[in-house]
Amino acid sequence: MSVRVVLVDDQVLVRAGLRALIEAEQDMQIVGEAGDGFGALRVVQTTRPDVVVMDIRMPKLDGLEATRMIAADPELAETRVLVLTTFELDEYVFEALRAGAGGFLLKDAEPSELLHGIRVVAAGDSLLSPSVTRRVVEAFSARPVTVGPAPALLEELTEREREVVRLVGRGLSNDDIAARLFISTATARTHVSRAMGKIGARDRAQLVVFAYEAGLVSPGQ
Repeated sequence: MSVRVVLVDDQVLVRAGLRALIEAEQDMQIVGEAGDGFGALRVVQTTRPDVVVMDIRMPKLDGLEATRMIAADPELAETRVLVLTTFELDEYVFEALRAGAGGFLLKDAEPSELLHGIRVVAAGDSLLSPSVTRRVVEAFSARPVTVGPAPALLEELTEREREVVRLVGRGLSNDDIAARLFISTATARTHVSRAMGKIGARDRAQLVVFAYEAGLVSPGQ
């Protein structure tokens, strides 16, 4: 089956370039486009895509709020959001993950990286490398944040699940976690899934947010 993609960017030329790139792939198809957040909501609700490639800075309704609304809609539970950002917009990255994005890429990423990112997010995984995750945590460590229910939800996790979530927060894959804890990859995957269920995380990306807000991850780790 083809991965159904919606493109959201206020620059027509950017969308045209992305469309040409994506439609050249046999396993992908563009099912809609929008130039602002409100347009994104309309087209996503109509087409129910697998992945939304979402710009952040747009008129009327920005990509963060549009992402938040998509993630909060139970009818769009199967739709994933891949946010595009730049090095200069680090403050938006954490908020995008908190809003429910499945991952993010820099706008100057190689075409192959974008295509890989779409496939990864469509498969239900998160596009978070250890280096990028570390930058997110470090960027926000000095800022006051509203931690909400994170500390309380932490009590719901077993010691092993806490350790797994901490490693997810550091950007480790299931294979990396398995090697670190001397367990099988299947067991690591099970711990991740159970932790997500207990804290109500939509996906692996939100585990990173939780790990930071609950104090499981801090700069320098």
